Amino acid sequence: MPEDILRIKSISQFHELIGFEKPKHPLISIIDVSKVKVDDNWFGKKFTTSLYSIALKDASCAFEYGRNHYDFNEGVMIFTGPDQVIKTNQEQPMKKINGWMMYFHPDLIRNTSLGTNIENYSFFSYDVHEALHLSDQEQNSVTDCVNMIQQEVSERIDNHSQRVIVSSLELLLNLCNRYYERQFNTRTASNKDIVSQMEILLKNYYLSGKLSEQGQPTMQYCADELHLSPNYLSDLLKKETGRSAKDHISDFVVDKAKTMLLGSTESIGEIAYQLGYNYPHYFSRFFKSKTGFSPQEYRTQN
Repeated sequence: MPEDILRIKSISQFHELIGFEKPKHPLISIIDVSKVKVDDNWFGKKFTTSLYSIALKDASCAFEYGRNHYDFNEGVMIFTGPDQVIKTNQEQPMKKINGWMMYFHPDLIRNTSLGTNIENYSFFSYDVHEALHLSDQEQNSVTDCVNMIQQEVSERIDNHSQRVIVSSLELLLNLCNRYYERQFNTRTASNKDIVSQMEILLKNYYLSGKLSEQGQPTMQYCADELHLSPNYLSDLLKKETGRSAKDHISDFVVDKAKTMLLGSTESIGEIAYQLGYNYPHYFSRFFKSKTGFSPQEYRTQN
């Protein structure tokens, strides 16, 4: 590796690194952002954690998440999942930023309904510039959930603690799902522009010959070209069109296949190759799964 990346595996280790006292709960911690100090000992350091994090902050902070710098001047929420790389890019004195950060270990939600469904909260994989912008009322609602969790964490742990904490956490995440949907709705004009850009991107990919040379474009490729994260792009497209990014890619290939099957006398194998398939039977299987017909049946019946 070109540079060392510090791996934080537990809440206790994280507290120790930022100079905080031992956490009251081993699997979850809520931190007052104004009490976090980032000095020059941290400058330029990269670290990754085994933890999920949720943060509500009111200004730019000293961290880069993935490829992007967190640089907002209003209250926003950002989410990170395990194994995302975080880098410190500047010093941050205490009391410069207000807000809270919540970290929780996957073991907290293991064997719960939230643990089963955590992947459905796709915003844990969004890039930072796709953060959730909240109204004052929405900030109060999510902070009420956090205060409830904080109160439970501060109490003596008993047989009901995990259930209460996890149910409050699930409520918080469901509220965030609602607020993200609102954000998609209020940005509908720019979102429709992304839909158009996706269509143009796929057309240009085909016209440039990349489809036959490199195969179908991946979600990661499309997201990179549109400067979005794959999950955010897919969620945006699904909200606007009812179809995910993967569906858009598949539908585009199927549409091209139909045109080529009916508009040329090329063999199924030649068409398959032009659509990025090295083996015709893979193309035939894909086409039938999408249309209900084999390529030959479609050509014959139309």
